[in-house]
Amino acid sequence: MKRKSTKAFTGLLAAAAIGTAVLAPYQTAGAAEIFSDMNKAGAYRAAVQALVEQKVFAGYGAEELRPQQVITRAELAKVAVTAYGLPIVQTSAGFSDVKQGDWFYPYVNAAVSAGIMTADGQQFLPNQPVSMKELIDTIAKAQKTDRDTLEKILGSAQTNAVASRAYAAYLIVEAKRPVQQENEAHVTSIEAQNAITLVVKFSAPLTPEEVELENAKKNFVFDNGLEIRNLPQLMTGTEATYIVPTTVQKAGTTYSLSYKGKKAGTFAGNPEKLKLRSTQQVANDTFEVESRLEDGVTDYGNVIMAYRNSRPNAFALDENNQSNGKTYEILSSMRDMTVTITPEGGEPMTASYVLFTQATDGRQAPKFRLPDGQKLKPGTKYTVSADWATLEKNTFVAAEKAPLSIQNVVATDEKTLTLTLADDPKDELFAVRSILLKAPDGTELTATYKLTSRKGATGIFELKDGALEAGTTYKVAPAGDWAVADGVEVTLK
Repeated sequence: MKRKSTKAFTGLLAAAAIGTAVLAPYQTAGAAEIFSDMNKAGAYRAAVQALVEQKVFAGYGAEELRPQQVITRAELAKVAVTAYGLPIVQTSAGFSDVKQGDWFYPYVNAAVSAGIMTADGQQFLPNQPVSMKELIDTIAKAQKTDRDTLEKILGSAQTNAVASRAYAAYLIVEAKRPVQQENEAHVTSIEAQNAITLVVKFSAPLTPEEVELENAKKNFVFDNGLEIRNLPQLMTGTEATYIVPTTVQKAGTTYSLSYKGKKAGTFAGNPEKLKLRSTQQVANDTFEVESRLEDGVTDYGNVIMAYRNSRPNAFALDENNQSNGKTYEILSSMRDMTVTITPEGGEPMTASYVLFTQATDGRQAPKFRLPDGQKLKPGTKYTVSADWATLEKNTFVAAEKAPLSIQNVVATDEKTLTLTLADDPKDELFAVRSILLKAPDGTELTATYKLTSRKGATGIFELKDGALEAGTTYKVAPAGDWAVADGVEVTLK
C-alpha cells in the first residue's frame, strides 16, 4: 500500500525537553489499557498499543506512556533491539556514558554490536533526542531494508526534526507490515446505519493520513449532494470497519460512493432519524439535546478505537450493531450539524453545534448555540426539531441564566492567557467564546478559548492577532454577555 505523509506526521514531532538524567521506562508495563495518556498518540495510537502489547514499548511509571515525548537514543536502542529480536549483549561497547547497571546498558551494546546504531568518539549520548534521519537509518538497518522504502512512510516530514515516541512506534509497525498488494485498501461494503451515519468496511485498515479530515473529504466523494462531515473512525473490535459521518441522507435516494476516484458502491439513503431523549437550556444562548445508552443510542465515541481507553462507557458492537444482546444506533460526529429552534409564536432559528460538546462530563449531550446576537427569552416556550433526529421531549421553557463569572486572568506569555471562573461550569461552556483585553491607550485585543483546554474552572485563551506588551495592564471583559468580569485585569510580567 502506498503511503504519503501529510501534516499528521509533523503534528507528532513533539519537541518536549528532556532532563539531564536518562529516564528509565517502567519495565513491568502490561496491556495498553493501563496508560492514562494513550489518547495523546493520536492517529498513531494503534501502532503504539501494538508495541506496548508486544512488550517493545514501556511507560514512565505505572500510568504514563508519554507518546508525544521525543524518543532518545537510549530508548531507540531498546525499542529497535526488542522489536527486531536482536541478541542482548552484556559486553561493553566502551562508551563512557553507558555503564553497567544502567537500564539501557544491554540494549546499547546490542544495537552497536548489530551495527544498527553508531556513535562518534567515546560517548553514546543516550539522552540525546533522535532525529527523523537517525530513526530511519536505525530501523532500515534493523530490518535490513533500504531507506527509500521507509522514507515513503516518512514522507514530507523534515529529516532533521526530532521524532516522537509515537512516530517511532508507527514507523516500526508500518515497516514490519507485510508487503501489501499493489491495490490500495478498497471498500467492501457500505451500510447506511441512520440518516447521518454510514458504516463502511474496507479490505485493509486505512493509514493515519487517509483518515485525516482534509484527505477524507477528498477521498470520500458522494453524489446527490451528500458529503462527509468528519473524519472516519475505526470501530472498536474491527480491523477495517469505519464510522463515516455524513450530511443528512434523503429517503428514497440512492447514493454512489467513490473512494480515491474509484467507484466503491451504492447504498439507499436511510430515512431513520435518531431517537433522542430531551432538550434543555444550558445558557442564555445555548441549549443541548440529550440521548441515553439505555434507549439504544450510543455516542460514536463509545464504540471507536480512538477513545476506547478513555471512555467509561466504551464497548464494541458486533456485525448487527449489538452488544450484550442490545441493538444500538450510532450518534456519529456532530461537526457542522444544526437543529431548528422555534419560539412559541415566533420565527424559527437555526442553531449550530458547539464543537467538542458532544459527550462531555460523561453525558451524550451535544450543545447548540443560537445565531450571534440572539438570546433565549425567559418565560418563552421553545420547540427543537431536526431533520436527523426526533426528540421524545422536544420543548423547554427558557429561564434567565446567570452568566459565568470570570474570577481572574493570568498571562502565561504574550499570546496565552489562563482564565479561571468563580465556579466550575462542569461542561464545555467556554467553547467558541472570547474575551477582550483593553490597554490604557485604547488598544484592544481579542483572545479566544482554546478548544478542550478546560480543566475544572480554568481554561486557556489565545491571541490570534497582536500580542500583550510586558508591563501593560489590560482590563478584561467578555466578548458578549456569556460572562461577567468585574474589575478583572491582567498584566504580562
